[in-house]
Amino acid sequence: MGEVRRAGPDDAATVATLLDDFNTEFDTPTPGVAVLTARLEHRLGTDDLVALVHGDPPDGLAVVSFRPNVWFDGPVALLDELYVRPDRRGRRIGHALLTAVEALAAERGGRIVEVNVDGEDVDARRFYAAHGYVFIEPGATEPSYYYAKEW
Repeated sequence: MGEVRRAGPDDAATVATLLDDFNTEFDTPTPGVAVLTARLEHRLGTDDLVALVHGDPPDGLAVVSFRPNVWFDGPVALLDELYVRPDRRGRRIGHALLTAVEALAAERGGRIVEVNVDGEDVDARRFYAAHGYVFIEPGATEPSYYYAKEW
């Protein structure tokens, strides 16, 4: 299995291609590789957004955003995207990427990684549950839901 490394601004086109492939595979709108590359060239040079890639050439990626939060001393990590190319699935690449995200969050003093999963995505839900992620907050008796409003 290949190594996981942090992508830099020079990797923007590669990360953009993987993200575009991910959205295309699941029939989700994408602004396209050129737009994503332009955005990533700047954002991958900051500490607020980190892309981790697996393999050479990259066959999987994790994109994680870090933000301060009043409930924790360290930052909250939001796993924005986790993608492995279809022909490379089943080789624990997703596990390696998720482990690297958790290690990075802990290294920064974080105590929580959040991820949003579509309810009908049974495979993703099973994957995260197998890694200890829960959709019910500790002490709560009802599921947690993610709401969003885009403008």
